Amino acid sequence: MNIDMTTPGLLFPAITLMLLAFTNRFVALASLARGLRQRYKETPEMRATLLGQIKNLKIRLQLIRNMQALGIASFFACVLSMVLMYLSKQQLAAYVFGLSLFLLLGSLFLSFIEIQISTKAIKLELQDLESTSTA
Repeated sequence: MNIDMTTPGLLFPAITLMLLAFTNRFVALASLARGLRQRYKETPEMRATLLGQIKNLKIRLQLIRNMQALGIASFFACVLSMVLMYLSKQQLAAYVFGLSLFLLLGSLFLSFIEIQISTKAIKLELQDLESTSTA
């Protein structure tokens, strides 16, 4: 397979936008964590529900950290493949570019898992609202 400099360059906008989205998710979860902490302190009667949400949040934060790490590694490998092409190491550049694609795929897979878990978190929140509205 022959690739030129433009092939890895095409991934630059995709990877950077993906990293920006992951960072935004992280910031949102950090804000949610602070809110859950405050609610945990203020409402002892809801601690069981809040503990479930906090456990869910910890898992999601770890996933986002790993998604970001794989995304950054993918970006690094993409740039490295371009450097290798510049140094006329086409075969090695193709392998490194392939590695960047697999790293990107791993990051997207973790993103999918995180979205599934976030759905469970929303269900916990709605369940909490339903129980307080019927009381």
